[in-house]
Amino acid sequence: MKRVFDVLISFFVLVVFIPIGLIISLLIVLTSTGGVFYQQERIGLNGIPFKIFKFRTMRIDSDKKGKLTVGMRDSRITSIGYFLRKYKLDEFPQFINVFRGEMSIVGPRPEVMEYVNLYTENQRKILNVKPGITDYASLEFFNENELLAQSNNPHQTYITEIMPAKLLLNEKYLENPTIGHDLKIMTKTFFKILKIK
Repeated sequence: MKRVFDVLISFFVLVVFIPIGLIISLLIVLTSTGGVFYQQERIGLNGIPFKIFKFRTMRIDSDKKGKLTVGMRDSRITSIGYFLRKYKLDEFPQFINVFRGEMSIVGPRPEVMEYVNLYTENQRKILNVKPGITDYASLEFFNENELLAQSNNPHQTYITEIMPAKLLLNEKYLENPTIGHDLKIMTKTFFKILKIK
């Protein structure tokens, strides 16, 4: 049932989003060198890697300087990228991943292998469900980039503080992974993006 829900919602969002997506694509092409989409390998269900889709918000090869984005004024972010990240519009192409069955709309955010390798045996149970576009951790750490910008060692702060906290929040979702629960998180995410408390 959850898969049917994901397919129907992702198909609807992708169709409705096409005009906006075309405008965003044009702006990306006109304001920076490189392709429209950014693909990165993430770890999905049962530890199987997949390529996640996002609108490209950074300059080419920026990930070679680190996988974490430190603050909204990270010099690697393009001019249009600031806007896309602020309103989470860069995340919309992930509905393609949902439609393809690699992700769910709601579920633990997929990590890169570098961080998954640091999971404890207990934390690895997160990999027993499909990763999602949004979850409790996404809501709690909505401004994660800004938190990292305040750290003298963003990489260490993420590993020792942010990542463990996010995994604990993911466990909360695993206790009740239902469509009703998904709708609740989706609604909270929508209002969070619009800055409505």
